[in-house]
Amino acid sequence: MRVSIYTLGCKVNQYETQAMEGDLLRRGHTLVPFEDSADAYIINTCAVTAMSGHKSRQIIRRAQKRNPAAVVGVCGCYSQTDPQAVSELGVDLISGPSGRMAFLDDLEALAKGRVMSTTSAEPLITVGNIMSTKTFEELPAGGLEGRTRAMLKVEDGCVNFCSYCIIPYARGPVRSLPLKKAVEEAKALADKHYKEIVLTGIEISSWGQDLKSGQTLADLVEAVCAAVPGCRVRLGSLEPRTVTEDFCRRISSLHNLCPHFHLSMQSGCDATLKRMNRKYDTARYYESVKLLREYYVNPGITTDLIVGFPGETEEEFAQTLEFLKKCAFTSMHIFPYSRRPGTPADKMPGQISNAVKEDRARRAGEAAEKLRTLYLQSWIGQALPVLFEEEKEGLWRGHAPNYVEVRTVSANSLHNAEKTVAITEVRGEHLFGAIQ
Repeated sequence: MRVSIYTLGCKVNQYETQAMEGDLLRRGHTLVPFEDSADAYIINTCAVTAMSGHKSRQIIRRAQKRNPAAVVGVCGCYSQTDPQAVSELGVDLISGPSGRMAFLDDLEALAKGRVMSTTSAEPLITVGNIMSTKTFEELPAGGLEGRTRAMLKVEDGCVNFCSYCIIPYARGPVRSLPLKKAVEEAKALADKHYKEIVLTGIEISSWGQDLKSGQTLADLVEAVCAAVPGCRVRLGSLEPRTVTEDFCRRISSLHNLCPHFHLSMQSGCDATLKRMNRKYDTARYYESVKLLREYYVNPGITTDLIVGFPGETEEEFAQTLEFLKKCAFTSMHIFPYSRRPGTPADKMPGQISNAVKEDRARRAGEAAEKLRTLYLQSWIGQALPVLFEEEKEGLWRGHAPNYVEVRTVSANSLHNAEKTVAITEVRGEHLFGAIQ
């Protein structure tokens, strides 16, 4: 079959799509762009916001319009949390965020027995009770040929139950990839000539809790870094509780661990954090930031911020703006709060207008841009090792270990090559320099 996959949402979804892509190729199918006519379409959905569900429905309709005779399979978080809404769109197969290989089996079977007509039958729905899922689903790591960075999913699920978040209901409890298996997968990726491995998951700070072995994320990171000494290792998003003196002491000795830490924040106001049901306050968060800067020289520290959360006053937002400056983030993702049916925050009093949320997102964005520029300027006159990925508009682009994008000019191909670049200037949101 000619199969097309459209992926919405986070890096975990991207990882799971790559696993499906690889398996489809092994089964003898052909992958085609979503814009092309295909025999089967897979939409890997997201449910993190109400807008994510809306976009998922839009993409499903686009697939149906491209080829009404094609088999359309829907999987992921949105189809887990609202299978009825997906069913009403007239798709053929509905699954959740687990059982991906069985999902492909069902897709093949439906395509094989399909009567080529536009008459819709009842969809096959294989959405299970994700809250009772206890086993980590092992999927083949890596991606398609030609990529320089591979993701390795080491954890699934979350039990934090933040008041704005539907993901614990979409992904279920914490499940971890055993350390030995993670090491094997990392070695396999290095053998395929990937130069960077990103340890990803829904909430990797909780890795190991379900294994009952006493092992923590630090143990996993040490083992993976030791297994692939010639490969960069990068961490996915961390909860502040992970960053302790012991954690920093241990990981700072790993030469191939990238000094880039994405610390999930969401708000810089204690009252707002409490309404969000986050498990820390600003003092504990700032402690993590200080520890990272004590153990690393000028590391990349990035974060997420939600503005306009229910009940957020102008004074509380002002506290957040001051906290951003105090932490001096190197880059930020800023989101206006989006109401998500099924979460406690959706029913909270003090819902804020879209106009106010957009204004606060703009003001936070301006503060974040100033911080980012200061961080980029701090690298002028210094040298950074850069793993190059692609050439675009005459410039080779890649990322330094701190996850800053660096560009340069080269007459030779730099794809998947790591080169030291002398930084000469800041150009917009990236650095520019010359290869030494």
